[in-house]
This record gives sequence, C-alpha cells and structure tokens, in this order.
Amino acid sequence: MKRVAIATLGCKTNQFESAAMSEQFQKAGYRMVPFTEPADIYVVNSCTVTARTDAETRRLIRRARRLNPQARIVATGCYAQVAPGELERMPEVDSVLGNREKQDIAGLVEAGESRISDISAEQTAEPLPLSSFAEHTRAFLQAQNGCNSFCAYCIVPFARGRSRSVPLDDVLQGVRELAANGYREVVLTGIHLGAYGLDLSPRHSLAGLVRRIADEGAVPRLRIGSVEPNELSDELIGLMAASEVICPHVHLPLQSGSDTVLHRMGRRYTARFFSDLVARVTAALPDAFIGADVIAGFPGETDEEFLETLHLVEELPFSDLHVFPFSRRAGTKAAGMPAQVPADVVRGRGERLRNAAVMKKGAFLQRFIGRTLPVLGQTGQPETGRIRGLSRNYLQVDYAASEELVNREAAVVIERIRDGVLLGRLAGLWGEQHS
Repeated sequence: MKRVAIATLGCKTNQFESAAMSEQFQKAGYRMVPFTEPADIYVVNSCTVTARTDAETRRLIRRARRLNPQARIVATGCYAQVAPGELERMPEVDSVLGNREKQDIAGLVEAGESRISDISAEQTAEPLPLSSFAEHTRAFLQAQNGCNSFCAYCIVPFARGRSRSVPLDDVLQGVRELAANGYREVVLTGIHLGAYGLDLSPRHSLAGLVRRIADEGAVPRLRIGSVEPNELSDELIGLMAASEVICPHVHLPLQSGSDTVLHRMGRRYTARFFSDLVARVTAALPDAFIGADVIAGFPGETDEEFLETLHLVEELPFSDLHVFPFSRRAGTKAAGMPAQVPADVVRGRGERLRNAAVMKKGAFLQRFIGRTLPVLGQTGQPETGRIRGLSRNYLQVDYAASEELVNREAAVVIERIRDGVLLGRLAGLWGEQHS
C-alpha cells in the first residue's frame, strides 16, 4: 500500500482541504503517514500570504526529497496557484496542482499530471467532501471560498478566485455529518466568511447560517472563523450572546490602527469604527476571546502612523494578535507603492506589536484564575494522567483527568497559568455542573 504524507501551511481553509485530500487518498487505497516519515508521495499544501510562507513551502519540499529521494513530490495550494513556475523550476518538485485540482488530487497524482485551472473562472463553491478530521474532537467546515475585496496588500483573491458560498443546505448537512461522526465542535471557515450567502439565490447571510446551525443543535459547539470588521453585524453579536452553542470568540482583521494607512490598504472602515465594534462585542460578550491581525510596515507607514496602530492595540481589550510584517507580493497594488519601509524598521515595529500582544494575552488569561470554564478535552497524556483541551473562549487548558474525558466537555476550575496555558482541576462534566 502506497504511503502519502501531507504538510499544510496557512489558514483554516487549507487545513480543511488537507483533511479532505487525506480522506480522498485513503478512499483511493493509500495509507496516510506523518510528513516526518518516509512516504511514496508527499503533498505540500502551500500558503502564499507572505514571503515567509513561500520560503517554508520550498523548505518542506526539499525536506521531503531528503526523506525519500524516490518519492513523488506534489505542490498544491495558493503558492502553487499564483506562482506555479517558481515551484516547477525546483528540481525536487514532480508536479504542481492548483486549488481547483484538489478536488481530484488522488487521480491527478496517480496520473503524474501538473495542472493549474483558472481560479478566477470558478462560479460556485464546491468544497471537498469530508466526513472526518484528524483532530477527532473539532472539525473545520468550509462554508465559503474566494474573496472580492482585493485589498492592496493581498494576493489571496488571485489564489482563491471570487467569493463563492456553499449552499446553506449543504453546510447544514456537513454539520450534521460531522456531529454524527462524533465531533463536538465545528469551526466554520472561509476566505471571506462575512460575505457568505451574498452570491446565492435566494441570498443568505452569515448570521442566517449561524442561526440555522445553532437552532438545529446538531453540534454542541459552533465556532466562527475570521470575519471582516464591517461584516460582524449586531445580529451576529446578539446571536453569539444569546446562544449556548456559538462560542464567544471573534477574530477580526484590523491590519492597521491608522485611518490613512487603512485607506491606502483599501480597507473599508476606520479605527474609530473598529474601536466601537470591539466595545459592542465586549458589552455583549464580556469573556469573549478577541483576536486580530495586524500588518507592520505597510508601504508609506510613517512613525506617527505606526504609533496610531500601537496605541490602538494597547487601548483595546484584545486577547491575542497575529502580527505580520508587510510582505511585497507581485501582482498586488501595494507591491508597486512608493516609500517601501526598510526591512529593519518593519522588524522593529513587528516586535513592538508582538510585545504588546504578549501583554494582552497575559492579562486576558489572568482574568480566569478562580473561574470555572467549559473545556472540550482534545488530547490525553497517559504518562501524566492529564488532558489538554480548549475552552469555549479559545483558551488552552490543562487538567488531570482520565482519557475517557477526551471529546467530553468538562467543568474545569482554573488555578494558575504556565507558559500561556491555563492549569486547572476537574470539577465534573459541564452539563452536570450547568444543567
């Protein structure tokens, strides 16, 4: 039986698609193995958001060739979609497949083909079928693909095509199937999730989809992926506050706290709008985990504009930040902008933002000492008799419990913090404590 290993870079959509490709290979008679082990076929599911992720793709390809010089090495994903020539020129690469080709990857790999479809021509979202997920407790479900925004810094619309939504009934059926297979949490994913339903007939909305999933109650926990600030509606915030199913967790791409930089980026909101939005979220959901993306060193960013971002980050009750140094992507508007910020300045600004993020996360974690949280057990550690799990508001929690409580939601009393993880003691099952 031939062995296949898949390495995944980037977003939750890519993680979903890797899981679906893995299932496709298994149905075709292959055996999946970790990417660190010898395999007959290595698939690198690439990301191209930054130059660093491109470099990581190339590193993984070379690593695969070292693991098995006779293996077939396949590059797919967003880097493969937008710059196939760069990967085809690598002597280690045997074939390059685009994002559309993931639908038929087992057959294409067997045939030894390279193929890149015109992703901009795709009119409908056809997510890869997936009934299981490697994590066994939480599963990602793709509800939307593509993006129409074309922000100045972003290559993703060129890699993923126009915004396309999965029909509502198909998403609901996907949730039911994952729940029937034992998953206790489903994470809705998309490239531009807030645009969900706008291309469907009749039109739908993300809030409408979330309401249907929550009302149906097939899965105990529903988590919503990243949503653009101007698309996190009051209706959706209200749903999160009123529901026992929807997790109190939002991820908002801020990108900059300077209005002038936001304008150059092509972002459709202001720093004031963003601040007001966060205030509405915290008023409705006081314990919500609020994450954000921030870009350091966008072209033309002055010291004053950077300080506007830093001060906004320091003022707002973020739980954590993803900080990205600006990465010049060929084909984007920002690549040709004047006043590109020197690399050392970008690094320094990124470091200051990351330091602020560390302080924010520490303060957020500290709030929960002495509190009881609902924690979904994810991985058991038999040698220590402990479980590592995830709270509804996206905190890693470690507690003593038998492996029988993996994939069960426990009530855990938080006692202390160690290396960014909450440590607690088991107080029973969450349903028994809060029935």
